[in-house]
Amino acid sequence: MMAVTVATVTATQRVSPGFQRITFTTDPTFGGPGPVFDQRIKVVLPGASGPFRPEGSDWFDAWQRVPVEERGAMRTYSIRAMEQSAEATRVVIDFALHESPEGSGPATRWARAARVGDEVTLAGPHRDAPRLGVEFAPGGAERVVLAGDETAAPAIARILEDLPADARGAALIEVDSAADQLPIEAPEGMSVEWLPREGGEHGVRLIPSLLALVPGAAAAGEAGPDPDDIWETPTYSGLGEELAEAAPRSGTYWWIAGEAGVVARLRRALVREHGIERSRVAFMGYWKRGRAME
Repeated sequence: MMAVTVATVTATQRVSPGFQRITFTTDPTFGGPGPVFDQRIKVVLPGASGPFRPEGSDWFDAWQRVPVEERGAMRTYSIRAMEQSAEATRVVIDFALHESPEGSGPATRWARAARVGDEVTLAGPHRDAPRLGVEFAPGGAERVVLAGDETAAPAIARILEDLPADARGAALIEVDSAADQLPIEAPEGMSVEWLPREGGEHGVRLIPSLLALVPGAAAAGEAGPDPDDIWETPTYSGLGEELAEAAPRSGTYWWIAGEAGVVARLRRALVREHGIERSRVAFMGYWKRGRAME
């Protein structure tokens, strides 16, 4: 079951040059108990006539029936924080402010201009289905490695803060500049390394830093014919691969998210070239250069 509700902006803060942190308050049926980890939700931006107001279970079809020039864009985001009470649910999202030669996208423009009282529509976990949108599944892994760019930074931060105190492993977060390094409360056994690109291409710091954690790994090759929409987890294969087991029972669990081309290169390096079992890795293309992804 999915909760689809209108949410109101109750706080907005530019926490770094590359991140706008926005707090929403919405219906108490949104979300549920337990850790959030990398939980993803849909954010439907307001259209020409205001926020999309869902009616019934066919909300997505109803949104698609709205003329393109009138409806607001829909994007997927990870929850940075969520708090619940009997009266309301508070959801915090860190919007990565993407810029490109073509200009900024609709979500970046909206986040920059958002004010307290503005409304959007959120589609995500219901209190009766609180794990909807969670991919993080380390099973019995003894060590966790998290790696991603700025679009994955909120999910990595949330995972780190939801891990047990005795968790061990590493987190690698590539961002545009050193000014985008944000505070994270990580377990003592989890090292956290921020990797500023400082004008470099996506993956320029993340790829070699991650491969340095793989015994015997060499540099990753150029991106090949992997699909644009890469989504491979221990419990799901976008390529239709057979899954031997649901989650790792020991060893290291690898969670990798970010720009699809970078993720595809890392998939090739870890699984094809270095033989890491598919059941130990989650590869998720959160966005694709030059393409809008809902």
